[in-house]
Amino acid sequence: MSVVTVRNLPEETHRALKVRAAQHGRSTEAEIRAILESAVRPPDRIRLGSVLAAIGREFGGVELDIERDKTPAGTVSFE
Repeated sequence: MSVVTVRNLPEETHRALKVRAAQHGRSTEAEIRAILESAVRPPDRIRLGSVLAAIGREFGGVELDIERDKTPAGTVSFE
């Protein structure tokens, strides 16, 4: 898991984060993680797979007869 350090955070911002964390019943660190997660990965974001599936449905879909290759992968040699 990555670690991020935020320098020069104004004290009033830190206090506001602590208050917000308390309102949500979690630690300040957990609150910051939740804020960052919602900012960069909002729950209503458009996902590529969903868009591609919708396009396929729009055109009636496609049936693919694909059989998975079950042959074990060979080992890799770096020599």
